[in-house]
Amino acid sequence: MRVYVTRAIPQRLCENIAEVGEVQIWDEDVPVPREILLEKAAEATGLLCMLTDEIDSELLDAAPRLRVVSQMAVGVDNIDVPSCHSRGIRVGHTPDVLTESVADHAVALMLAAARRFREGMAEVVEGRWGSWDPWHQLGVDVHGTTLGIVGMGRVGNAVATRAAAFNMDVLYASPRQSGPSSARHVALSELLTASDHVMVAAPLTPETRGLFGVREFRAMKPTATFVNVARGPIVNQAALAEALDAGEIFGAALDVTDPEPLPPEHPLVGLRNCLIVPHIGSATVRTREAMAALATENLIAGLRGGRMPSEIEPTTA
Repeated sequence: MRVYVTRAIPQRLCENIAEVGEVQIWDEDVPVPREILLEKAAEATGLLCMLTDEIDSELLDAAPRLRVVSQMAVGVDNIDVPSCHSRGIRVGHTPDVLTESVADHAVALMLAAARRFREGMAEVVEGRWGSWDPWHQLGVDVHGTTLGIVGMGRVGNAVATRAAAFNMDVLYASPRQSGPSSARHVALSELLTASDHVMVAAPLTPETRGLFGVREFRAMKPTATFVNVARGPIVNQAALAEALDAGEIFGAALDVTDPEPLPPEHPLVGLRNCLIVPHIGSATVRTREAMAALATENLIAGLRGGRMPSEIEPTTA
């Protein structure tokens, strides 16, 4: 068996994979080029891939030996899962192990947007920090306010738990009523008008793609913040830039954009009330190592024909 790993992972994990087959690794600090991915997939029995790799019908058609695709991420919107299953290819991903770190990050972004961290840091860096002024750079509160979470999965639930420490009321909009008892399930329209802080933690699906546009941002309070820790294409970024620039919402903090990386000339980048970080929600040493370990376990178990710890089953794809 041959395994292709599309980014470097810890050596001990490579050694584990080597017990079931020959391992090749793309060890550059950029995503593997498409032509190389297609070439390597053509000979692979297993792929350990990243969210930057497009696992589509073209690749699957070129990979007749492929039996397992194991992704080092929770979301699999870059993988044509139904096509994998129709070909008998098993698909693994890495939920749970990153939930708490992403939730920490989501709350940090909410606080940063509410208290205008980007603007304050810019004043210091650019030498514009003047004398103390009681009315200078006023933000909005987080404690005692209402948080609206769009998508109440693992991360949404973890954020709701943290919100309790800030004495926040939590509303959520989700296809399923899966939130904690302390949170209230509402329609998206109610969530937008009632929330002081709106956070997106939903998967990217045909239903959520472009979910936030002009109408949604105009429905929000002018004092509200917007946080996205899900996927960039859920948001119409032109509409978000217009809302921020016009003062229709107070501020935003984004961990994800569309595309990634976002070009420096994009309107959102120049807005001082928009903080953007480079998709680092799960970027802690412990979490990324756990994700790599779980992806490796999924791959090995799948290649051996055993139970994968975190497999996307055909019935739930």
